[in-house]
Amino acid sequence: HQGVLFLDEIPEFNKYVLEALRQPMEDGVVHVSRALNSFSYPASFIMIASANPCPCGYSQHPVKICTCSDFKKKTYLQKISGPLLDRFDMVVEMKPVQENELLNLPDGESSQEIKKRIAAARNIQQERFSGNDLKVNARMKTADIDCFCKLDSEARQILELTVQKFALSARAIHKLLKVSRTIADLEQEEKINQQHLLEALQYRAQLDYTV
Repeated sequence: HQGVLFLDEIPEFNKYVLEALRQPMEDGVVHVSRALNSFSYPASFIMIASANPCPCGYSQHPVKICTCSDFKKKTYLQKISGPLLDRFDMVVEMKPVQENELLNLPDGESSQEIKKRIAAARNIQQERFSGNDLKVNARMKTADIDCFCKLDSEARQILELTVQKFALSARAIHKLLKVSRTIADLEQEEKINQQHLLEALQYRAQLDYTV
């Protein structure tokens, strides 16, 4: 509770165990039932998971050759169900970093600069949710999303086209809007515009089950 749960190599976990995480991820509560009693415990946590693209890890690698069959790759990725994936705010596909890129990385923002931007965004959210039990965008419910995630006309048009093209679930749409809201907060913008939405879309990669 109030911590981080990191599942490294998430497809290697038992599928039943992964599916049991869906409700705590959604509600922030875990229910434990036994023969005579059932108990509920607070479990509001940040869920982070990692996965290789296939069991050997080299599917679509630019240099190394994958040794997995198509069936093996499909079975591996199908351990992560669509409903479980929908419960992640962001799903990001990372490309292999080449040696020349790794050795010639440009200087990025300092941790102190990043911390200032995050603190400013958190202050915006605290003001937004003053008077109720919410503290951050991630915990918004449907009514809160309708109230606080207003899109301009261009962003709304992009969202409508995206929903049609990828057949996004209602939960995935809400996750997309919450991430867009946070990106706008980081830029101290009151309304979500098309750039905020387009950036959030980059963080919702679709796993390829068809290989």
